[in-house]
Amino acid sequence: MDASLHDCDIASTGWQTWHDISWVKVYQAVARIQARIAKAVKAGEWRKVRSLQRLLTKSSGAKALAVRRVTENRNRKTPGVDSQTWSTPEEKWQALNGLDSKRYKPLPLRRIYIPKANGGKRPLGIPTMRDRAMQALHLLALDPVAETTGDPDSYGFLRERSTTDAVQQVRNATGREASPKWILEGDIKGCFDNINHDWLIANVCMDKAILKKWLKSGFIESGRMFSTQAGTPQGGIISPVLANLALDGLQKALADLFPTVRSARAAKVNLVRYADDFIITGSSRELLEDVVRPLVEKFLAARGLVLSKTKTKVTHVTEGFDFLGWNVRFFDCGLLVQPSKKNQKAFLDKIRDLLRSRKAVAQTQVIEELTPVIRGWANYHQSQNATRAFAKCDHQIWQALWRWACRRHPTKGKRWIKQRYFRCIRGRQWRFADKDKLLPVLGDYKLHNHIKIRSEANPYDPQHDEYFSKRLGQRMERTFEGRRKLRWLWWWQEGLCPVCDRKITRETGWHLHHIVKRSERGSDKLTNLILLHPDCHRQHHANEKNGPAGISMFKGC
Repeated sequence: MDASLHDCDIASTGWQTWHDISWVKVYQAVARIQARIAKAVKAGEWRKVRSLQRLLTKSSGAKALAVRRVTENRNRKTPGVDSQTWSTPEEKWQALNGLDSKRYKPLPLRRIYIPKANGGKRPLGIPTMRDRAMQALHLLALDPVAETTGDPDSYGFLRERSTTDAVQQVRNATGREASPKWILEGDIKGCFDNINHDWLIANVCMDKAILKKWLKSGFIESGRMFSTQAGTPQGGIISPVLANLALDGLQKALADLFPTVRSARAAKVNLVRYADDFIITGSSRELLEDVVRPLVEKFLAARGLVLSKTKTKVTHVTEGFDFLGWNVRFFDCGLLVQPSKKNQKAFLDKIRDLLRSRKAVAQTQVIEELTPVIRGWANYHQSQNATRAFAKCDHQIWQALWRWACRRHPTKGKRWIKQRYFRCIRGRQWRFADKDKLLPVLGDYKLHNHIKIRSEANPYDPQHDEYFSKRLGQRMERTFEGRRKLRWLWWWQEGLCPVCDRKITRETGWHLHHIVKRSERGSDKLTNLILLHPDCHRQHHANEKNGPAGISMFKGC
């Protein structure tokens, strides 16, 4: 234990400013302790787990990572009740020095509401930056526990797991002739808002005093203070992991229903869960309604949760069911997993709303704003049977674009409008394009088979490092498809950022950096380019005042 503590102290030696932090040493020191936590959890040594967690949450390296996370994520500019954000290196450095558990008292959450797909509103609680950083700090110590003890077929809010893995497991469980044909579609009523606080405090392996303060911090809405008696606020960094821990164990409870292997095979009960959405397969309707559902209700009741009566139902696979934006249905030709009608409608409505609100903007700006929406939806669905849905949505998008173009020029003829806004590109007519900007079409996205993550794979277990590296390489190949220069650089760097020695992924983002600046006649050749994380790129330029030494760190990549 002392060696790991010494490692974290080495990482902080000589720090004077935020840009002095050696991220390579920080990440390595924190990762070593997280691997030890996962190993201790696997061995059932809970006293050692808690000791290592205290060690990690007190280290300067973990505090630096916590501050970096909350100042780089998507909501970094959204303040809490204190109206503070940490946007400058000086503010980040001051926050790092002030991140201490002694006499820590979280401020109330700022309550806001976001629209739901069914027309309602979902409450979100926005913590202050300091509270977010404290949650991120303790999450570093809690996440190895959650990953190691979690259900094998749980896929929500876990590292390296995704909705695509979840739907692929659904395909594995229901896609054969001999597979179970009955499905219990489970939906927990207000999961995040109703989890029992006493259960969380008694069963979550982390600092109990800190956890209790977060759960009881209350929220402010319209200038009034409200207390919280149950639930974990949606909007907190640690809330998804707490919800996962509350629901973990359901898969084992279902397995314990059947004492013998023969009875388990006959029942064909399988659980696939993504956060609070789950499905359970079974050999008959009676088994699911009379045996499985009561067990699930009893399991949830201990945690203060109940199933939604309107959304929880038993369905035959030939009728089909929706799960995570897909419709899963068994036909004579086999199992088809397609984008659900509800999901398609929401996507097309978003496209139409964007065009409706941008009647007078330039075509180039319309293309720039529609491109990420189309690309994101295509990437989400391209691993399943989406060809027909893509063709249908492409036609609907073209109709919306044509209406948008005709509305702008009511006195012009259709031939003129076509020549103004649409082009023939690679033999395909009616491509919405302007100068060097081209709107992508869903039909251009090739379908690919997704290989589901191994159920036992743990990102905190060193023996699975090679497996995760191989999966990352396959994923980045698709990310850089059509961008040969970026793909070559990523492979040349072995997927690592040379500043922090951490993987460059789609989630972290990247910046194409010129070793010799373009203003200094630096070329665009591969020998003068390197991929960095966006924040690492900013740190490099902040340290350029030290002269050539700031650039030399890239030479050995």
